[in-house]
Amino acid sequence: MQAIIMAAGKGSRLGELTEGSPKSFLEIRGKKLIAYNLELLQKLGVDKTIIVTGYKTECFEELLAGRKDIQIIFNPFYELANVIASFYFGMEYLHDDFIYLHADTLCDPAVFRRMLSSSADVVLPVDYKRCDEEAMKVRSGADGNIAAISKGIPPDAAEGEFIGIALFRKQVIPALKKQVIAVLKEKRFSEYFESAIQKLIDGNACRIQALPTEGAFWAEIDFREDYEKACERIPAYMADGTYEI
Repeated sequence: MQAIIMAAGKGSRLGELTEGSPKSFLEIRGKKLIAYNLELLQKLGVDKTIIVTGYKTECFEELLAGRKDIQIIFNPFYELANVIASFYFGMEYLHDDFIYLHADTLCDPAVFRRMLSSSADVVLPVDYKRCDEEAMKVRSGADGNIAAISKGIPPDAAEGEFIGIALFRKQVIPALKKQVIAVLKEKRFSEYFESAIQKLIDGNACRIQALPTEGAFWAEIDFREDYEKACERIPAYMADGTYEI
């Protein structure tokens, strides 16, 4: 199994908390965000992790020097395009079932365990709750699978928030690559990765299943309040690494 981590962001909305370091170098209880995710992926049995960097890529190169299980891919256009461009740079190295995640997102290992046990082509963990305008929102179709995913879904029409972590089975990779390229050919460089997922849905290319987080801990660190909340709520077993997969 593989993983691909989006880690190009600068994290300017966190202000002095990042102190000129990559966003995922922010520490919670003495451990970097990127370290939490790499530790978890290793426990899940991921053989190869692709990290797509941008801002301060040299920090990742220094931190992870000598790691044979990690491949760092630099996105030189990280300031000019959104996440879909970072995925484009990393996607050519994907050839097996893979986990997609953002370096600034933390999630309880239990969600990953349940995600990996699914037989669906694509699995998207969803926090079913009232969403704000900025959330990556989802709606389900009559078959129970995800029918729409976008920040543009009105909050009143949304069922929940996609947490930015996903599982893709290897048979989906060709169709996913095709849709990522389609978005970029349309010069929609400011789009999120989820726009390619929506194209998969529209083309009936695969079954995309929602996985309820069921109240499990997860956090996306964009603002200081996100960071403070994550520091308070992160389970002790995640902080000290004592959990089992």
